[in-house]
Amino acid sequence: MKVNTADFIISNSDVSKCPKEPLPEYSFIGRSNVGKSSLINMLTGRNSLAKTSGKPGKTQLINHFKINGNWFLVDLPGYGYAKVSKKTKATFQKFITNYFEKREQLVCAFVLIDIRHDAQKIDLEFINYLGEREIPFCIIFTKADKISPRKIDEHVESYRQQLIENDWEEMPKHFVTSSTHATGREELLNYIDEVNKNMNLQSFS
Repeated sequence: MKVNTADFIISNSDVSKCPKEPLPEYSFIGRSNVGKSSLINMLTGRNSLAKTSGKPGKTQLINHFKINGNWFLVDLPGYGYAKVSKKTKATFQKFITNYFEKREQLVCAFVLIDIRHDAQKIDLEFINYLGEREIPFCIIFTKADKISPRKIDEHVESYRQQLIENDWEEMPKHFVTSSTHATGREELLNYIDEVNKNMNLQSFS
């Protein structure tokens, strides 16, 4: 898929105010400082579509971007905020949960995980939450340029083993990416394109 247009549409904290158009949505979410904004900019070929920051928790709203006029990329706040109050964290968690459980247009949630680390409890808990709610998702491992191919394989295997121990039959579909080197860009966009072509948009009407 070639990204010809990528337009910011709306930011809000209320799922009922999200766009009403019957277009498929792909959400991106992960721990704070996982490289989400950089990944979104890499995928869309826009250097500043999503705001990047060295400060974790910068994204605090549901952000909709219309891609090629026929699907939405949704930038969601991270989970596991290092420097926000309990009240703010609870507010974020509520509207994120509402989005995942009420948004009919959601086709796939992409869960971003920093490949540099072994399996993290908070990531596994979020994956299990999506599985329990039967919300379709894929895993995107980020920052693959920061470690060796051997370490990448070891850390992916670590997640696979942990999930199998939590009664998963197999490792969910996953992608290994690097925003710096555009690793995984083609595979991700082709996956989204394939899903869009195979789905019946009438199901959203």
